[in-house]
Amino acid sequence: MKRFMDEDFLLSTETAQRLYHRYAAPMPILDYHCHISPREIYEDRGFDNITQVWLGGDHYKWRQMRSNGVEERYITGDAPDREKFQKWAQTLEMAIGNPLYHWSHLELRRYFGYEGWLTGETAQEVWDLCNARLRAGLTPRKMIQMSHVTLLCTTDDPADPLDWHQKIARDDSFPVQVLPTWRPDRAMHLEKEDYLRYLEILGQASGVEVDSFDALIRALRKRMDFFDSVGCKISDHGLAYIMYAPATEKTVEKIFKKRLAGGSLSPEEERQFKTALMLVLGKEYHQRGWAMQLHYGVKRDNNEKIFKELGPDAGIDCIYDHAPSADMTGLLNALAREDALPRTIIYPLNPADNAVVGTVIGCFQDSSVVGKIQQGSAWWFNDHRAGMEEQMISLANLGLLGNFIGMLTDSRSFLSYTRHEYFRRILCALIGGWVENGGYPADEKALERIIRGISYENAARYFGFKI
Repeated sequence: MKRFMDEDFLLSTETAQRLYHRYAAPMPILDYHCHISPREIYEDRGFDNITQVWLGGDHYKWRQMRSNGVEERYITGDAPDREKFQKWAQTLEMAIGNPLYHWSHLELRRYFGYEGWLTGETAQEVWDLCNARLRAGLTPRKMIQMSHVTLLCTTDDPADPLDWHQKIARDDSFPVQVLPTWRPDRAMHLEKEDYLRYLEILGQASGVEVDSFDALIRALRKRMDFFDSVGCKISDHGLAYIMYAPATEKTVEKIFKKRLAGGSLSPEEERQFKTALMLVLGKEYHQRGWAMQLHYGVKRDNNEKIFKELGPDAGIDCIYDHAPSADMTGLLNALAREDALPRTIIYPLNPADNAVVGTVIGCFQDSSVVGKIQQGSAWWFNDHRAGMEEQMISLANLGLLGNFIGMLTDSRSFLSYTRHEYFRRILCALIGGWVENGGYPADEKALERIIRGISYENAARYFGFKI
């Protein structure tokens, strides 16, 4: 029997072990999509205890604690942090097979030096050890540097002043680049109750009164100019699905004016507005050399009671299973037809869409960029071993896995960089197995190029980062 999560964890063949330890493990980390707070990085805020690091804002853990019958006061409520940690430790015991089990123990090992396993019985020793390390100076900057991160991209609203990014850039004591990512969801989702208020905020930030669709575009362009000046190279969109419902400029302007007047819109009018905005933004991204990320397939805030108490990102989201490929290809084709399709990364949340996306991206590749249209890494409900393997196998079957830009954290936690280790181990196990089974030659130079590329170098090249 193998020792629990030893140095060859997940690496069941000699080739997998060699590929991981020789090529994947030494590579630094480029985290091109996360939700970390740039303010917390700049201020290098300390944490009083491990509960603040692990349970503050982590809806992955909240979801499983509810599944273990834990009362909400121990999850998001006012219970003492030590008691919350105890409830999480008891929950983790039940998480056999869940990626949270592996992530949590990788974090305990890499950042806190704990080689055991967390249970209700060991919770006190883990609590004491972790808190001692935190008090000794394990701050956000230290965590990032311990992880060998060279660059990370946060997720930022167009109206954000980006003050903290600029302060970090001027701070020579911190060598990691922290760049903004353009996330215009609030400008897109005109069905939201606070949409008109958001337009006022956007107007104040841009100096443009948003009283028409044309004015909205001018305001967004001005903010894109500003984001570009602060180093932004990537956009991101959170979508229920990638939609395509083309309409004339006159129709779109009429829809926008109707919303400005407080009117309610039909589902088709919403689709037409969002399509028009995505087309304008896609052309802007292409012109600026930005990459466009499309995260789709989420049905959000399903538990009304919890949503009213806690708001969004509370662990009550699920996979949305409506994603017509005709709409996806329609949007990409409309941009490609005008030679305005930017580098695009498509992240389906429904694993049933892997093959769909794998075939769609092959329709729109060109010679301007290697792997111009990418299927993004398995994310959220799929960033477990089976999900990652399924995504990479599908991509290998239908495209060029060697050009894959690899893993990202998509996390709010400074400890989550062990997810890159988890991914790299799974990657090496997968490719190592193919080699040992005779499916790919034991060509060390080619394998080194593939493993180093997927781990780090492909993303650096794809986004054009200067690292």
